[in-house]
Amino acid sequence: MTRKTEIMRPIIGLALIASVLQAFAGPVSPERLLNAEADNANWLSHGRSYREQRYSPLDQINSANAEQLGLAWYFETDTHLGLETTPLVIDGVLYFTGAWSTAYAVDARTGALLWKYDPEVPREKSITACCGVVNRGLAAWEDKLYLGTVDGRLIAIDQESGKPVWSTRTTDPTKAYSITGAPRVAKGLVFIGNGGSEFGTRGYVSAYDANTGEMRWRWHTIPGNPAEGFENEAMEKAAATWNGEWWQYGGGGTVWDAIVYDPELDQLYLGVGNGAPHNRRIRSPGGGDNLYLSSVVALDPDTGDYLWHYQEVPADNWDYTASQQITLADITWQGEARKVIVHAPKAGFVYLIDRHDGTLLSAEPFTTVTWASHYDMSTGRPVEVEGQDYDGEPAMVYPSAIGGHNWQPMAYNPESKMLYIPELDMGMLFDEIKAPDYKHLKRHFNTGYKLSQDALPQPVTQGILKHFPKSHLLAWDVEKAEIAWKLPHPYIHNGGVLATGGNLVFQGTSDGRFLAVSADKGEILWSFDAQNSILPGPVTYTVDGEQYVAVGVGRGGALTMNTGKSYPTENPNNRIMAFKLQGSATLPPAPEPERPLPPPRTQASEAEIEEGRKLFDRFCARCHGATAVGDGSIPDMRYLAPIWHENFEAVVLNGLMEQAGMPRFDDVLNAKQVANIHAYVIERAHEDHALRQQTGWWAELKAKATDLTTRVMAWFIRLTTS
Repeated sequence: MTRKTEIMRPIIGLALIASVLQAFAGPVSPERLLNAEADNANWLSHGRSYREQRYSPLDQINSANAEQLGLAWYFETDTHLGLETTPLVIDGVLYFTGAWSTAYAVDARTGALLWKYDPEVPREKSITACCGVVNRGLAAWEDKLYLGTVDGRLIAIDQESGKPVWSTRTTDPTKAYSITGAPRVAKGLVFIGNGGSEFGTRGYVSAYDANTGEMRWRWHTIPGNPAEGFENEAMEKAAATWNGEWWQYGGGGTVWDAIVYDPELDQLYLGVGNGAPHNRRIRSPGGGDNLYLSSVVALDPDTGDYLWHYQEVPADNWDYTASQQITLADITWQGEARKVIVHAPKAGFVYLIDRHDGTLLSAEPFTTVTWASHYDMSTGRPVEVEGQDYDGEPAMVYPSAIGGHNWQPMAYNPESKMLYIPELDMGMLFDEIKAPDYKHLKRHFNTGYKLSQDALPQPVTQGILKHFPKSHLLAWDVEKAEIAWKLPHPYIHNGGVLATGGNLVFQGTSDGRFLAVSADKGEILWSFDAQNSILPGPVTYTVDGEQYVAVGVGRGGALTMNTGKSYPTENPNNRIMAFKLQGSATLPPAPEPERPLPPPRTQASEAEIEEGRKLFDRFCARCHGATAVGDGSIPDMRYLAPIWHENFEAVVLNGLMEQAGMPRFDDVLNAKQVANIHAYVIERAHEDHALRQQTGWWAELKAKATDLTTRVMAWFIRLTTS
């Protein structure tokens, strides 16, 4: 060691310590949250402020210089299981969540890791998370962060150290609840909902003391068994809108995402989910609106007392949750100043709802809608289209159960009154199930309609997934209640949206591009190849006077896992990426995918392979993809290494990999059924290998013919169902 090195070592050490100390964020006081809209440097809560508009007035990056954007830094997680997080940025520190409810803190300037907290969720809980072991973010209050976990805990974390402060269980561990949404915090209370209606649960929201974790109140979204009494007057009134023994099926109504506090009116708004089963004739025979499913509900935040509700889809029959983002705005409506909720949920309409009392002001479709023709403004109710309730006959319905807009956040510019929606224009065939023992089925989504259709060749299935659904970044003029412009995307399931004062809208796409789009015209001004799908919403902030835009990158969640690689990205790595003007960082090359040769075919008959396909659709496809085409967030079954084929039964039936998150199925499958599933998977591997081996003009001709066929099929289906 040289003398110069000895002298420099303590100086470098002090500089590093100073850098780390600068990175620690200050407390997020109630005053900071109430004034978050004026704090341009930070992103203090899930939607930036209590209004959840996801708009920042920052304009250092703008439509005139967006083409100068470059990668500033990236941070790579140690999982491929999907990122849905909206980061918080507090005084130079960026906090985000990843798979298995893990929380991270990184330096917002450099991406350097400051701490990581793993709540050690039991991996066997993956089976009760409908849509992947994802997490959408944290809440901040004073010197703590709050995290909901897949196994139903609410945890307070010390903001500076990443150490847990308190933990409370907020769901029954014996039931199929999960938490993937971000908590919200106001008035010293942490509000948290849950998911699980797909497996037959009863929804509710709870409020906990931010300092101690003590539960202050709980409000159920639907009534329980009348014989056990009702928790409050709201539940008693709601019970009159249900029929049969709905509580035997769970009923649904989980609040898995939208919870918004309105400090101006001191109200808490909930976005209530779908019914369980989805099919209303099973859960509530004899009809009824089934309150408070698919509703926006206002509560007193201090007590949880019911204030008002507006039900967007009475007697929901299509999984049309109202759980999507709730945005608060002040607009001029028909010449009068109104405080409104702007809501664009699954059902395909943009709803304007008066925040004082829940009065519907407007409901206009932003995407293809066939289930309802319009809303009767004298009653506030939708006018359903005959035949779209699939009662006795299958029906092609728009939007699909995935919705016209799902969890990916939208953004609202309060200056221009423009709403930017990641739209999904996609229909679905609903075909009723009437099995009398339906409620006793295990490991099955609680739908009441078929989830498996007749088999089609792989290229046709994947072609339909590519060309049948349409998607856009859509600009909606809120005060005119009409579309201003639409930017088409080539594939479905694109990312959330950020709007800024620089006349920009930022959005990621499923094919791995991160886009800066002009907010007034919808023109792409800049694009970056992120090597993987981008699903969550971006955030923006400043450090040392320099503006950054950060976003989570990585596949995962319901639609991408189920539809597989219907878009051309191969890199499964999950990252947080941050961009700035003149950023010069680069990504490493994407890894080459491993595609081992398929094993020998089994002796299974065509009938046994077909049974394997149906069982795969029922139990496996929601994670491993339709027709066994995976999205890369978990293993693609067509490319299993030999060791997994040798141990297929041990993994699927006996839980060999349960501690890694692969559930066991010995409670619903037997060895013969698992063998048939394995035979189907092997068959799919051979089909894929044969397709990839084809070369020359014949392969090109077949590919073009398949592509043309699927485009024609998609066009015909859309034409006959619109």
